[in-house]
Amino acid sequence: MREIQVVAVMPREKGRMYVRFEDGVEVELYRGELHKLSRQELGMLLKEGGYVPMALYQKVLKEILGIRVKKRALFLLERMDRTEQQLYEKLRQSSYPEVCIEEAVAYVKQYHYIDDLKYAKTYVRCQQQKKSRQRLRTDLIKKGVARELIEQALEEEFASDEREKIKELLEKRHYDCACTDRREQQRMYQFLMRRGYKNGDILAVMRQ
Repeated sequence: MREIQVVAVMPREKGRMYVRFEDGVEVELYRGELHKLSRQELGMLLKEGGYVPMALYQKVLKEILGIRVKKRALFLLERMDRTEQQLYEKLRQSSYPEVCIEEAVAYVKQYHYIDDLKYAKTYVRCQQQKKSRQRLRTDLIKKGVARELIEQALEEEFASDEREKIKELLEKRHYDCACTDRREQQRMYQFLMRRGYKNGDILAVMRQ
């Protein structure tokens, strides 16, 4: 029977136990989770320098910690929509083992609790009145959405007239070409460029 060595064991607050295995995987088990193990299993798991059967190692990762990570993933998605990458990074911040994170993400994808295309469509639909097509594209790339999904979302959902939107932003900021000096024109131009609008569209509207 294959075994794996326990290289470190440390008690933590509130009855938790930290365990590190020879493959670098680190787990922190709650008191209630430790009670799910038999006395023999617990004795092997908490013996620093000892070895545990791979069956017990897999039980800790999949049946105990794996369940907790899945519940955490569902909780995070209940609070707000996230892309696959955002969920992955949020779980990594809690120092869960990579294998547990991968299984949790696969689990919520299986039941469509995360759907990057749906997320991208919703984002485009809700933000297009405030942001340019390019800015929406940039934002979604940063959120980890695949480029092909972004382009599909933009093609299906983006319906904003960008020149009309530039005009609305200029009017909101009381911009008047005839009464504005060059410095203010440049400032307004840079503002619109940061929003992701195209140079040609910006200049065309500002000159009207």
